[in-house]
Amino acid sequence: MKGKDILKEYIDVHKRGAAYDLSRAVNKHILSIPFEKTIIVLCIGTDRSTGDSLGPLVGYRLGRYKLPYVRVVGNLEYPVHAANLDQTLERLKTEIPFHYIIAIDACLGMPGHIGRITVGDGPIRPGAGLKKELPETGDMHVTGIVNHGGWMEFMVLQNTRLSLVMKMAETIADGLHHALWKYNRGRTEYLGRSIR
Repeated sequence: MKGKDILKEYIDVHKRGAAYDLSRAVNKHILSIPFEKTIIVLCIGTDRSTGDSLGPLVGYRLGRYKLPYVRVVGNLEYPVHAANLDQTLERLKTEIPFHYIIAIDACLGMPGHIGRITVGDGPIRPGAGLKKELPETGDMHVTGIVNHGGWMEFMVLQNTRLSLVMKMAETIADGLHHALWKYNRGRTEYLGRSIR
């Protein structure tokens, strides 16, 4: 992906303090981003499928925080999915050329990994589990393993428990909020020192 080992961490959504663990994992990636860049949280998925609604749910919850210097793209009302991902990426490239993308998406995995959130460096390939050819996206990614893969993936996503997806969406949104708040605090302190 970037010619180096990809740092990936797994967080169990059922573990106490999961949002804090996610915040710490995200901070390892974003604290070195130049303050001139706009952070885009790109929440991929659709509200028409329970399992694939993780991204829009994260976008809905995170968007309510109104974080400065952060743009949340993709929510329940305006989801980013297979049909509009290409256009969305092109629009973002034009509107915000100097950016850093945190890609959020649901994924399928092994039965023992269901309920885990992964935080990793580099892009993701949305729709790979459903054999869709979509562009890679993200400077880093946060994915939620919502169900098991390997057989009838479309039906598996449709029959995913909403309670698990909601819990994961809350954990991801709250963890990201804390990490981005911390990043913005560092930006404010840096700008304050620069002005003096």
